[in-house]
Amino acid sequence: MPRRILVFCALAAVAAAIFLRLGFWQIARLRERQAWNANFTRQQTTRPVDFRQLPRDSAEAHYRGVRISGRFDYGHELILSPRTRRGSPGVELLTPVRLDGTDTAVMVNRGWVYSPDASTVDQPRWREGDSASLLAYVQLYAADTAMVKAANPRVIRRVTRAELAARLPYPVAPYFLIAVGDTADLSHPARRELPALDEGPHREYAIQWFIFAAIAVVGAGIVAWRDRSRVTAVHPEMPRANLQQ
Repeated sequence: MPRRILVFCALAAVAAAIFLRLGFWQIARLRERQAWNANFTRQQTTRPVDFRQLPRDSAEAHYRGVRISGRFDYGHELILSPRTRRGSPGVELLTPVRLDGTDTAVMVNRGWVYSPDASTVDQPRWREGDSASLLAYVQLYAADTAMVKAANPRVIRRVTRAELAARLPYPVAPYFLIAVGDTADLSHPARRELPALDEGPHREYAIQWFIFAAIAVVGAGIVAWRDRSRVTAVHPEMPRANLQQ
């Protein structure tokens, strides 16, 4: 077999191996997404508990439905920016809730409000009274990274322990809460909708990569077969051993 055909087949084999690896990677991502959906569904279908009854293990508490009561501390409310909703610019309001009998506060994402510049908002307009009584689910903090300074010291880009520690005068719980409820009620910020439980495009991507791998292998086989057939047609009496040289 000519060297150029050997090189082509070798490259096709490498490409097929890469495509297979990408396909199995997408299968692994699909399994992760399915596990995430199952865990979220299990936590959400469990009856909401009082915040004080949540396990300290954040993995066990993640996505768990809770009821929280306490006092809003609007004086230390933060603005999570930028956040869009249905194509409109806005922000989300992060309000500490002070629990009775402890110096620890719980940060609650009360929802989205419109903001033309996705940064400034009339915060007093969106207060919900001093007493807090909310239904929410548990969310984990994002990984700590270098903080991005904004012109407004109350504006943050990500909800991390470092960001909160730099702006609040008291300790916060090991996780924060996402308030849920009627997203159309204009008397309070639009509550964040529950995450979608679809499996994403991973299955389709995996099939795509497996098809590419099959094309690479079959294509290389066809090229090799055609080259062999061409040589045989030109030299029908040539010994097989010579054809392979």
